Order: sequence, then structure tokens, then C-alpha cells
Amino acid sequence: MVNAKWCFWLAAGLSLLAVSAPAQEENGQAALPRSFRELRLGMGLDDLKSVLQQDELFRFRGDRDVSFLPFREQSLVETTGATYIRRAFFQLREGELFIMAFSLDSGMVDHYSVYTSFVKKYGEPASLSPAEAVWENDDTRIAIERPLTVKYIDKKVFNDIIAESKAAESSELKQREDFLNDF
Repeated sequence: MVNAKWCFWLAAGLSLLAVSAPAQEENGQAALPRSFRELRLGMGLDDLKSVLQQDELFRFRGDRDVSFLPFREQSLVETTGATYIRRAFFQLREGELFIMAFSLDSGMVDHYSVYTSFVKKYGEPASLSPAEAVWENDDTRIAIERPLTVKYIDKKVFNDIIAESKAAESSELKQREDFLNDF
């Protein structure tokens, strides 16, 4: 019997991508997860490194796979995967994971299988285009993109970054206008 915590299957019952989903359901569909296997949005860098080292799905090499970005306390972990995952990217802000992106090996798993598995589990996407299918709630956005990539995003952190970026742009535009008015 399969543990209910790991309830996402692809391709003929083989447990390819296990998603730890919350027990609560909405309209007969599972609530959107904030985690993939033991990786979860909001976790710290040390916990992320530990989980990646222990998970056979990743070929994490330790600190050499960690980069610190010049943005406000952001870091990026990039690692190769084994079998179904080609590459994985994890972006942290102020020490907490807010984006997980998994570039899948399309020779091992296809876009249609991933998409239909998501629809079966989480219902129809909130938006659908040739480039991506998106499921979201107030806290989380999950997208299946082309080329075959699955992204988990903490919407609150992401929206804060966008708001900060817009404020900085507005300030730069004001400074530019002031400069031009000096002539």
C-alpha cells in the first residue's frame, strides 16, 4: 500500500515524482502542495542542502552548487538531477526558499503525462497557454512550462519582490525626469 503522503504518480503507476500534498481537499481536488518530496517552500538553506544531499533524485555537490546573488539577501542553488530531473534550481530570499524549478528529462517523462497527472490531482489549471499551465491559490503558484519544467513559487515573497522592483523603477524614473528638467 502506498503512503497517502506520497500521492502523485506519473507513467503507468511508477512513482516518478512524489509530491507531498496536504490532506485537505478543495472541491474534490487536492490542495496545491508547497512541497516536492522533502523539499518545501519556506525552508532554510541548511535544510535545503541537507535534503538535497540525502535525496537520490539529485546530484547535489554541496556548497559549490550554491551562489549568492547581488540582490537583497538572495541565493541560488543549482544542481543536476538523476533520472527524471535534468536540473533543479532553488532560489532563496533572506534565507528562505521561495522558488523551486525542476527541468525534467523529456526522454524519461513527457509533458502530457505531467499535465494530465496535475489535472487529475488538482483540477483544471487557473490559466493555460501554449507556453504554460498554471495552478495557483493565495499562497502558491505551480506552473508546468515548456520546455518541460515544473515550478513552485511562494506568491507572497514573489509579489513582494515585484512591488519592491516597481518602487525602485518609479524612483529611477523620477530621478531621470528631475535630471531632464534641469536643462
